[in-house]
Amino acid sequence: MLRPSLKLNVMASYASQIYLIVISIAILPIYIKYMGAEAYGLVGFFAMLQGLFNLLDFGLTPTISRQTAQYNAGTDTALNFRKLFRALSLIFIVVAITGGGILFLLDDYIASHWLKLDNLNINDVLFCLQVMAVCVALRWITGLYRGVISGFEQIVWLSVVNSFIATLRFPGVLLYMYYFGFNIKSFFIFQLFIALLEFFILMIKSHLLLPKLPKQYVIGWSIKPIQPLLGFALTIAFTSSVWVLFTQLDKFVLSGILPLADYGYFTLAVLVAGGILQLSAPIGSPVMPRMARLEAEQQYEQMRQVYLNATQFIAVIVVTAGIVLAGVAKPVLYAWTGDINLANQAAPILRLYALGNALLALSAFPYYLQYAKGNLKYHLIGNIISVVILIPAVVWAATHYGAVGAGWVWFLMQLIYLVFWVSYIHTKLEPNMNLIWFKTFIPSVVTVSVFVLLTTQWVEYSGSRSVILLKIITISLCSVFIAMLSSVRILNIFKAKIYRRAI
Repeated sequence: MLRPSLKLNVMASYASQIYLIVISIAILPIYIKYMGAEAYGLVGFFAMLQGLFNLLDFGLTPTISRQTAQYNAGTDTALNFRKLFRALSLIFIVVAITGGGILFLLDDYIASHWLKLDNLNINDVLFCLQVMAVCVALRWITGLYRGVISGFEQIVWLSVVNSFIATLRFPGVLLYMYYFGFNIKSFFIFQLFIALLEFFILMIKSHLLLPKLPKQYVIGWSIKPIQPLLGFALTIAFTSSVWVLFTQLDKFVLSGILPLADYGYFTLAVLVAGGILQLSAPIGSPVMPRMARLEAEQQYEQMRQVYLNATQFIAVIVVTAGIVLAGVAKPVLYAWTGDINLANQAAPILRLYALGNALLALSAFPYYLQYAKGNLKYHLIGNIISVVILIPAVVWAATHYGAVGAGWVWFLMQLIYLVFWVSYIHTKLEPNMNLIWFKTFIPSVVTVSVFVLLTTQWVEYSGSRSVILLKIITISLCSVFIAMLSSVRILNIFKAKIYRRAI
């Protein structure tokens, strides 16, 4: 099979992700304007539920992606791969029905006892919660199909579909509500339609990619093919659960503490900061299966180069974006919403989550390394320690200090993990690479941080919104340019291209 270009996959994945980030963030002030902050708080609760539902993944999505990559590398037969896919499909369907059903039955408790409603009609909220249950179950099942598609490295196709679905999900819903009413019920009815459409598109594509078998081969309906992978899958299941707790626990706790309208504003700030994580997500989709394939083919040096180059790419794009966003938090919120009070209240939250998310994007790389090697022992140990600290810290900080307290816990946890535990993992798996790895991003982080500190005072967030936006764009572009100049590997790539053109 012809291998898709890693560079093309990364570019397509990033183009899709940037488009998704832009339209999802740009559309939020319109949601709040026409539906109200309280209704948008319910939308934020929906987003949080989708994240929590990933606790039911049990490591199955990364497992099918990795096994697909290894099948492509020739280390597994078509029959065994089809048996594994059939077994995982059964598990996904059972878990989706069970999890979605429980959520459906808990609608009355959530509406009456958990959410702090003010003006929303209780019957409308109950209806929306029931639709949420169906939507999150459908979207979770698509994780299996996404795993197969990304494992076959069909990232360009997946990026196009993601952009199409995002267009319908975000600006498309406004057109629907224009005809059927700007209310929360219309919003969720349309989301159900999109969830069904996405489910069928990805299901059909994944089945088209599966290897074809002669008629005499019997796939069967057994889950035994999963047994040899249980150790790897369960390890990923735990680490995935910790990831969900990392990213959703604060939102879950605050959803039961804050009034739904205030929770809507908190969600708005966190979603903007979440753009940092979304920028980092596309690098994992093409890099993880490529590293797994290179490891299976015993091309260890090439695997290390992919790892280091991807790290520096993330540092230049994602970490730089996090630093800039933290530095211009107030101007960004004001230029975006036109609400100076919202900007003052949400900026501290945005600043902490932007920095924490930038650190988290870097901390994810040792996971990619362990994923490729099929050994998540150290990641598992680190996550056990992290979750023991994180859960009580977030609950205590959110209860006593609200959203800002949760933000401080988030930032400090990511900083400690990056400095200490990531270094420990590297010394165990690649003893000679830890210092090299840190050197790939420290110069750009330092230079960009200094530049942002010196220039953010130039942006006055009480002035013209268009002028503020222009200044923010200028600072952002200059920061990326400075980060590139501070990155040795990227400079070497440019030098090599210039040299080839010269000769």
